[in-house]
Amino acid sequence: MRRLSVLLLLAAPGLLQAQPAQPLTLERVMADPDWIGPPVEQAWWSWDGKRVYYPLKRDGNRIRDLYAQDIAGGAAQGVDGAARAGIDARDPVLDPQRTRMAFVRNGDVFVRDLRNGALTQLTRSEATEAAPRWSSDGALVWRSGHDWYRWNAADGAVAHAAAPKAEDDPAKPPKPDLLREDQLRLVETLRRERARREAAREQETDWRRADPTRAPAPVYLGKDVEIAATALSPDGRWLLVATERKQDERGQGGRMPMYVTESGYEEFEDVRTRVGRNPPRAQSFWLVDMRDGARRELKTDGLPGIGDDPLARLRKAAGKEPLKGPRPVRIEDDGDGIAWSADSRFVALMLHSVDNKDRWLATAEPAVATLQSRHRLSDEAWINWEYNQFGWLHDQRTLWLLSEESGWSHLYTVDAGRGGRARALTSGRWEVSQPALSPDGSRFHFACNRARPGDYELCTVPSAGGEVRELTDLGGVEGFVASPDGTRLLLRHSSSYVPPQLAVLDADGGNLRTLTDTRKPEYIAHDWLQPEVVQVPSKHGAGTIWGKFYGPKTLEPGRRYPVALFVHGAGYLQNVSDRYPNYFREQMFHNLLVQRGYIVLDLDYRASEGYGRDWRTAIYRRMGHPELEDYLDGIDWLVEQRQGDRERVGVYGGSYGGFMAFMALFREPGKFKAGAALRPVADWTQYNHEYTSNILNTPDIDPEAYRVSSPIEYADGLQGSLLIAHGMIDDNVFYRDSVVLAQRLIELRKDKWELASYPLERHAYQQSDSWYDQYRRVLELFERTLK
Repeated sequence: MRRLSVLLLLAAPGLLQAQPAQPLTLERVMADPDWIGPPVEQAWWSWDGKRVYYPLKRDGNRIRDLYAQDIAGGAAQGVDGAARAGIDARDPVLDPQRTRMAFVRNGDVFVRDLRNGALTQLTRSEATEAAPRWSSDGALVWRSGHDWYRWNAADGAVAHAAAPKAEDDPAKPPKPDLLREDQLRLVETLRRERARREAAREQETDWRRADPTRAPAPVYLGKDVEIAATALSPDGRWLLVATERKQDERGQGGRMPMYVTESGYEEFEDVRTRVGRNPPRAQSFWLVDMRDGARRELKTDGLPGIGDDPLARLRKAAGKEPLKGPRPVRIEDDGDGIAWSADSRFVALMLHSVDNKDRWLATAEPAVATLQSRHRLSDEAWINWEYNQFGWLHDQRTLWLLSEESGWSHLYTVDAGRGGRARALTSGRWEVSQPALSPDGSRFHFACNRARPGDYELCTVPSAGGEVRELTDLGGVEGFVASPDGTRLLLRHSSSYVPPQLAVLDADGGNLRTLTDTRKPEYIAHDWLQPEVVQVPSKHGAGTIWGKFYGPKTLEPGRRYPVALFVHGAGYLQNVSDRYPNYFREQMFHNLLVQRGYIVLDLDYRASEGYGRDWRTAIYRRMGHPELEDYLDGIDWLVEQRQGDRERVGVYGGSYGGFMAFMALFREPGKFKAGAALRPVADWTQYNHEYTSNILNTPDIDPEAYRVSSPIEYADGLQGSLLIAHGMIDDNVFYRDSVVLAQRLIELRKDKWELASYPLERHAYQQSDSWYDQYRRVLELFERTLK
């Protein structure tokens, strides 16, 4: 009953103003989404928990206006001008005593006293500050670039605490040189001046260390490295630095031409390198004692399994030399992969092998400077790029983390000092995401999909272990944030035709109240076709394939309907959920297709998010194969259960969906009469390293994976009608992919294809004219071939 009541509350304000809808047209579906109403993209609490703040996009503009909404009710108020100086900001961090919170607003650091609301601005500069962290004694550290600063609440002073530099120490002795030595031997004045310089430098160093009012001496790391990340211990004594060697090549980048420019001339933009040509640089990790500048390396060669080579067989088959020594590693997400305990006794690092087959959560005590593995996750395919969060419990001795070790993302704790087996706080064939420790540290809140993969609720579990409870019954929880005192939770939630909105509830799940409805009357007035969530049985051993079916409310007896299959994009994405879809335009387009006599099926094919590790990695070394099997099973289901016409099947999608449209038409000729490949990948050797090497390894050691996974290798199978549409300044999937495939189709003398080019569009189209033109072509393709 709760879900129904919330939807009615959300619908009521807009319905009171709604006017009868105009007939749905392609022009309306592909118009600027301002006509729908702006989603609530983010929101945060005021310090006293009495109101929330959120920005909304302004119609016809990219500007976001800021609003404040009282929890007690009433209309939201705009916050502008001088009023902005007194507001709080998102992602505040509370001190251990929960008497102050710190946050970054407009690149500057602020501290709010939670006892009386006093606001103190600690920085005011053009620099961008980040990563505020509290120490156990109430001091605050933060980062600007790779420099660190520290504020002491007792005296209010801000001190420059650490200044790492990728330069040689001026005091470093020069390399041996015979001419230099001869000059110093023969010329007394040169010897005397050198001695004076060295004495002055030593005196300056001694004075810096002895005088607490002086800025710290720079930490010189050498001119042959680049600084990748830094993290200062909250007490200000220890600096952890991750470095990369400059000599490790980043690979040759591309040059993308731009033809329609303000200058009137052709211009060129530097773009990314291709997979295998820029493996991520290995990193080294250093602990620097800020009292004397002494540094020690945190060596990774003791991590369990670091000397293994999961790709040894492929490397040997490709004629490559075997790996020698420990595998190179990197921290997870740059600085987010480092977490000091508030008392500065431990530092924790989330380390990934560069081949991304292993992930370690390791700790070190600065005085010992030895890494100890506390948790290892291995995967013969690849470690997920999601579910890598970790942090400290309030005891500052216990780490929490997410792990897929059971095959599903779940929450664990592990002792930072003694190690031992991680303790599971959650378990089951469902996934934990967005975990957050409550302000008092007593429990976790997180998004969960326990009922079914696409039903996301807010769940909670005690941090010491215990019962998992669902606090909501909404189905489309997007995110949440606890009030500073922990008594309330601010929810972002959505549904199929409702962009993300705000609601508030008590921390125990009671008193749920909707705060916003930003939809516009014209949009509300449409009688949108609610998708039917269906389960398609797999005939290829995958179990159940979840999908969204769009069709008429009543199927005409004896009629066979033309079929449109939609394929969502990837990265790691789920589209069959109760949330507002990433593909909201396509969902409206599906309404239009049903009005024109089609039935539509949208599947969460294998590799989609929300279904566990095995579903995610089913495409390892064979992209486009399991997913195509899932869509073939979808066709069978539509024919058997929804009166689909097997002889009139079309497929379309963008990005990964465009890649799959290629694979469908090229690899299963005759089963698909038409397909639209929008901004598609045609050759995986041209895509980026970060994504592709996880799934297909690299072309030099696994060429077969690229051959079986790249559509261009199957282009001679094209029989149906094909539309290719691509933005010409796409810096994600290069327009070049479609151009080279076009040349391949020309050489193969294929005749039922076309290429539509969009000179001012990148991967995510911005202009409604382009959206309309692209989907006009998709619709005309289906009308021409499937009717």
